[in-house]
Amino acid sequence: MKHPYKTREGGATVTVFVPYDCGNHCPFCINKGEYENLEGFSVEKICQSIKVMDEITPECDFVFTGGEPLADLASLQQMIDCIPNTHKIYINTTLPVSENQSEEDIIAFTEHNRDKITCINVSRHMQKYVVESNDDLLPRLAVPVRINCVLYKNYPREGLVPYVERFLDKPVSIQFRFDYTATTPENLYDEENDKILHDLNSFAEFTGLDGCRMRCGFHFDYKGMELTYHKTLPYSTIVETDPEDGVTYDILYDILIKQNGDIHGDWDGTKLDVEAYRHVVFEPYDLHWIQGAPVAHR
Repeated sequence: MKHPYKTREGGATVTVFVPYDCGNHCPFCINKGEYENLEGFSVEKICQSIKVMDEITPECDFVFTGGEPLADLASLQQMIDCIPNTHKIYINTTLPVSENQSEEDIIAFTEHNRDKITCINVSRHMQKYVVESNDDLLPRLAVPVRINCVLYKNYPREGLVPYVERFLDKPVSIQFRFDYTATTPENLYDEENDKILHDLNSFAEFTGLDGCRMRCGFHFDYKGMELTYHKTLPYSTIVETDPEDGVTYDILYDILIKQNGDIHGDWDGTKLDVEAYRHVVFEPYDLHWIQGAPVAHR
C-alpha cells in the first residue's frame, strides 16, 4: 500500500471468484487463464475472506463471478450462506443447464435464496460465445434478472434491434457493455466517437447518464424496456489528494477475493493490505446523475 485507503460509504464492492471453472471460452474474458490450474482453490478459504470483508464493511456489495458460479450450486450456496443479510448479492452467470443440472435445480436455488440475491446477471451475447439455456427459464427465476451483453469489437450492428426484441416479453433489463480492456480515462465519457452509443441512439430513447470517477452508464428506453450502456475502467483504484486534509489516498472501488481466498485491492494482482483497510476512510459515493434522472420502466 502506497497511501492510506479511502472508499465509498458502505465499502468497496467485493467480487468473489468462485473456485471452479466454466465450460465457455469468451474472447474478452481475462479470467480464463486463472482456471488452468485449480490447485489451492478453496471454498473454505473464500468463506474466511468473506467473513473478513463483512467484519470491516458490513454493508458492502458482493458479486460472484468466475468461472461459472452456477456450475456448482452446493459450493455457491456454502459461500452465500457466509454473507449476512446486510449485504446485496449479485451473481454473474451464463445460467448453465446440463445433464447434471436441470432448469428446476436453478429455479429451486433462486427460490431458496430469494431474500438474499439482489440480482442475477445473465450473459447473453449477440455473437454466440456461450452455451445458452432456454430464454423461457428467465421469467421462472425467483429473483430479479438483468441481461449482460458485451459488444465486442466488430459486433453485428444490424442485429441490435432483433436482439433487444428477443427479450421484450421477459421481465428483464439489458446492460450492454463496452470492452473494458479498451476503456481509458480519455474515452470513458466520450460520446462523439463512441460507435456503440451512436448505434443505441439510432433506435432507443436516451433517458440519462450517470457516472463517477471509475465508470458510467448511458440509459435508454426501448418500448418500456430499460437498456443501459455501461463503461468502466480496467482498474479500480484512483490515487487522489483530498483538498481538505491534504492526504493522498488510494480510493478503492473494487476488492477481489480470489479463488484461493487471497484478497486483492485491484484487478492487476495488487494485494489488499487488510489491516490498513480496517482503518479505511469513507466518503460519499460519487456515482450520480449527470444528465436526466431515473425513469420508471415496465
